[in-house]
Amino acid sequence: MEIKRDIYLNRLIKRKNNGLIKVITGIRRCGKSYLLFKLFYDYLINLGVPEDNIIAIPLDDYDYAAYCDPHKLYEYIKDRIKDSKQNYYVFIDEAQYAISKEEMKNPDIPIRLYGVLNGLLRKRNVDVYVTGSNSKFLSSDIMTEFRGRGDEVHIAPLSFSEFYPASGKERQDAWKDYLYYGGLPHILEEPDIESKNSYLERLNREIYLKDIVERYGIRDEAGMEDLMKILASDIGSLTNAQKVSDTFKSKGNKGITMPTISSYLAYLQESFIIQKADRYDIKGRKYIGTPSKYYYTDLGLRNSLLNFRQYEETHLMENAIYNELIYRGFNVDVGVVETRVSENGKSIRKHLEVDFVINRGSVRYYIQSAFALPTQEKIDQEQASLIRIPDSFKKIIVVNGISPLWRNEQGITFMGLYDFFLNENSLNM
Repeated sequence: MEIKRDIYLNRLIKRKNNGLIKVITGIRRCGKSYLLFKLFYDYLINLGVPEDNIIAIPLDDYDYAAYCDPHKLYEYIKDRIKDSKQNYYVFIDEAQYAISKEEMKNPDIPIRLYGVLNGLLRKRNVDVYVTGSNSKFLSSDIMTEFRGRGDEVHIAPLSFSEFYPASGKERQDAWKDYLYYGGLPHILEEPDIESKNSYLERLNREIYLKDIVERYGIRDEAGMEDLMKILASDIGSLTNAQKVSDTFKSKGNKGITMPTISSYLAYLQESFIIQKADRYDIKGRKYIGTPSKYYYTDLGLRNSLLNFRQYEETHLMENAIYNELIYRGFNVDVGVVETRVSENGKSIRKHLEVDFVINRGSVRYYIQSAFALPTQEKIDQEQASLIRIPDSFKKIIVVNGISPLWRNEQGITFMGLYDFFLNENSLNM
């Protein structure tokens, strides 16, 4: 099965031969290798690039284990470059395997892999692409080794617009599967419910949790797993390290301190398991700080953590919209609008929430996620924050199911779920 991932393929194509190291990052099993070794490889072949000029090295493959030694890696690549007048393309998959734990932890130790990559860039006929599964690979200290010559392309699990045509199902059935099983590409290959559930459970325990525990030297594996479950239960809710600490204490677990929880949250973000949305004061034009919202990069992994027992479509829909906005290249925050309302004859200050404030360059939109709008009272509730925003940027409410596009007298655009997800230009409709 070939899954089109045109948005990411085009991002690589635009960067071809730009003199920078293209670093493809993303959660494990999200399709980084497929993008580079299949889609981009086929693109180069169709351009007429000879196969021998594409040097592909998957470092997580046992056959290539010797090249986790940066010196051997460089010698192998150098031996493959036969003609200085031809262009060569170097693909290194899971490049963090060539960085030792000592190099990663100790900033005083030079990271030999980056010497290899910078050395390749000095060859004018070599174009370099690497993949990595954690943002430590792109930390500020490490990126200085590139001397400004690293160019990140972040890839996520399948968007619904990628998942739906590959699923072969009716739109409504595909949407239900997407919310339940998520968008990791291999999930489409699993034949039945039991196999899908088993695959996700196995990934959570044997790949993601184990990887984080080993990478960061975590001693309390159960504590990290509990934190992941707490975040999974609270998607779409404001939280911070203190609130999570209080939750642990309420369950009788007092051994995990708030600084430890803060570190664990950072590790989950660095591993691309979760993403953080900060709060933004729209009227005051400033960030508020904690608490924040955390969303899961893949809904199937989130559901699996909870043994598929906590399926709230309202929150899952909000998480899916967040992921879609990130997929489209927006910066996404949680909006807050301060207003004054009258309660019991008194004027009081109240903070109203805007689910998403999104920006890309000078473009901005305000978006609410609404599972259902059965009454005028519910419509008024969903648009209350939007109509109090004192600017003219577009304000949108995405409604579950099939709903015709319409705008009301307050200038709010109401958009159906499928119109939003399946039309890449939906925000401009």
